[in-house]
Amino acid sequence: MASLSRPLSLLLLLRQYRVSSPSHQNPTFLNPSRFNSLSNSISTNPPRKICCNNISSSSSTNTSEVAHEFRFFRVYGDGRVEKFRHTRKIPPFDDPVTGVRSKDVVISPQPPLSARIFLPEIRDPESKLPVLLYVHGGGFSFESAFSPDIHNYVSSIAAKAEAVAVSVEYRLAPEHPIPACYDDSWAALRWVAAHAGGAGPDAWLNRHADLGRLFVAGDSAGGNIAHDLAVRVGPGGLPGARLAGMVLVHPYFGGTEDDAMWLYMCPENGGLEDRRLRPAAEDLGRVGCERALVFVAEKDHLRWVGARYAEELRRSEWGGKSVELVENFGEEHCFHISDLRYEKAAELVDRFASFITET
Repeated sequence: MASLSRPLSLLLLLRQYRVSSPSHQNPTFLNPSRFNSLSNSISTNPPRKICCNNISSSSSTNTSEVAHEFRFFRVYGDGRVEKFRHTRKIPPFDDPVTGVRSKDVVISPQPPLSARIFLPEIRDPESKLPVLLYVHGGGFSFESAFSPDIHNYVSSIAAKAEAVAVSVEYRLAPEHPIPACYDDSWAALRWVAAHAGGAGPDAWLNRHADLGRLFVAGDSAGGNIAHDLAVRVGPGGLPGARLAGMVLVHPYFGGTEDDAMWLYMCPENGGLEDRRLRPAAEDLGRVGCERALVFVAEKDHLRWVGARYAEELRRSEWGGKSVELVENFGEEHCFHISDLRYEKAAELVDRFASFITET
């Protein structure tokens, strides 16, 4: 992969061959054979150290020439990255309405990895609760487990499902190139599983977690990462834990203009056929859970991507019991995150939660 100052030709090439696939047509993925020049333009040289600024920050705008621009950030000729979205963060708190408590934990000091844990109201101190590992979306490059939207969303799921939820604060690209986000999420899942038998570092998980009912989930980019986690678990499972299911909400699996951005953020990649970008049949066969729930939104540019994933998982050699595809009619990508009071957002949360309680 070239350095962060490489030219705009990478993005322009994808735009030239952009695929438009309406919601009710059979999906057609990008044909990798048409992109030999794209793969050849990516060297194996790692990007040099970069500095990221939010576009809303008070720092002065860099006047150097823009070398590359994507949907969520631009890169200047000197390697500086300017992000278009600023993520506000809030501290954990106990919700007097739902009874959900939350706290932040450090999973690893180096590389830095933390998470926010949500504990629902305990009705029976003797009973154990299912566990949800949640991975937020944001194009692999913005958002946070500590933002108001993500906090409220995960808290709502924890309350409805009466589950302990662990929301991962993974490192963001491009300042931390992919695969940092995947590796951080995997480290968080293993950290959760380490509480089997009540011998882990966190008291809430030791006391309340039923690791025989462990779920992974994510929205958009987080759905992509959640799939990767299930593949890593594989048929052999996690020591001391059972991955009961995964929930992918409006997941990203390539086939769009954003593929150029993903390839840019990932210095070592397999091109448009990279297994993290475009799940291979053998990886689908290795998904290490029994059940899967996939949400797609009718007006989402990723609708056909999610639908195709669900269909290919069904047709694979996966040994799971069921794949359920739920469509959010009339809705856009991740419509539910910003307004949980909206009727259809509440319906999505209810279905998400019931998937956990059905086990």
